[in-house]
Amino acid sequence: MEEVVVFKLERSKRKKHRFRWRRAFFILFVFIFLIGGTYSIIQYKQGLSAASDGKYKNDGTTFEQFNGNLPDNGQINVLLLGSDSRGEKNARTDSILIAHYDQNTKQPKLVSIMRDMYVEIPGHGKQKINAAYAFGGPELLRETIKQNFNVDINYYAVVDFNGFSKIVDTIAPDGIKVNISHEMSSGIGMTLHPGEQTLHGKELLGYVRFRHDQLSDFGRVERQQEVLSKLKDQATNIKSVLKLPKLLGLFDSYIDTNVDTKTNLILGKDFITGQAKNVQTLRIPLDNTFENQRYDDVGEVLNIDLDKNKEELQKFLKDDNESRKK
Repeated sequence: MEEVVVFKLERSKRKKHRFRWRRAFFILFVFIFLIGGTYSIIQYKQGLSAASDGKYKNDGTTFEQFNGNLPDNGQINVLLLGSDSRGEKNARTDSILIAHYDQNTKQPKLVSIMRDMYVEIPGHGKQKINAAYAFGGPELLRETIKQNFNVDINYYAVVDFNGFSKIVDTIAPDGIKVNISHEMSSGIGMTLHPGEQTLHGKELLGYVRFRHDQLSDFGRVERQQEVLSKLKDQATNIKSVLKLPKLLGLFDSYIDTNVDTKTNLILGKDFITGQAKNVQTLRIPLDNTFENQRYDDVGEVLNIDLDKNKEELQKFLKDDNESRKK
C-alpha cells in the first residue's frame, strides 16, 4: 500500500515538473515571438521611411492588368524592368531581363534582353523592343516576348532606379567588389576610375547604367548580370536575412510587382537559406546573330536572326527540365 502511495506521489511530482517546463517553454516562445515581431515591424517601418520618395507605394495600380499565366511544373518567369523615366508619361525601359527559377532543381537563370532589338510589337508594327513598355507597360512587353520568342512570362517587377542604391546598401552594406576596366563618367553623374575596388549603392548604380564606351549596351548588360549575381550571393548572408523586413519595406515603395505572397515566400526561402544554385546567364541576341542597322523612324537598331535567338532562348530556359527526364 505504501509503495502505491509513494508511486502516486512521484508520478504527481513528475507531472508538475513537466507542466512547469511546458509552461516555461511556452512563455519563452511567446517572448521570442513578441520580440521578433516587434523587431520585424520596426525594421519594416524603417524600410518604408527610407523609401518615402518611392513612386510604387501602391502595387498593382500603376500599370494596366498583367495577363501572364500562373506558372506550372515549378517553372517561374519574372519580367524584371528598370525604367529610365524622368517623369514623362510614356518612358521606355532602361533594362529588360527575364528572371527564371526552377523550384525543382533550385536553378536561377537570368536573361538580358537588349533593348534596341528590332521586333514586331502587337498593334504597333516593327519597333525597338523597349518601345513596348512605353506603348502598353509590362503587359504589352509580355505579349511582345510571347509573340517573338514564344516564352511565357508569369509575373513582372518594375524597379524604380531611385531606390536601387538603398536596396543595394541594405543587402550588401560592405559593398560589392568589381573590376573596372576603364574610366566611366559620361551620363552617370560621377567618375569611376579603373581598377579593382568596392562600390556601394550610388556608385553601383552608375556602374550598371554606364553605356558610353565602345561596348555600349553590351557592356552595360554584362555589368548588370555581374552585379545581380553578386547581390544574390550577398542575400544569403545572415546580416541580410536579419534585414529582410527592412528590405520588404524598401521593396514596397521602389518595386511595383504582381508576384503573389506564396511565390515570394518560395523564392525568398530558397535564396535566403542558400538552396538556390549559382545564377546562369544569357544575353539575347547572341553573338553573330544580329546586324546594326538604322531606320529613319526608329534610329539605330539591332536587326536579329529571330529564329536562331528564339531557339537558343527556349533551350536555355528548358535545359533543367530536359535533364531531369533523362
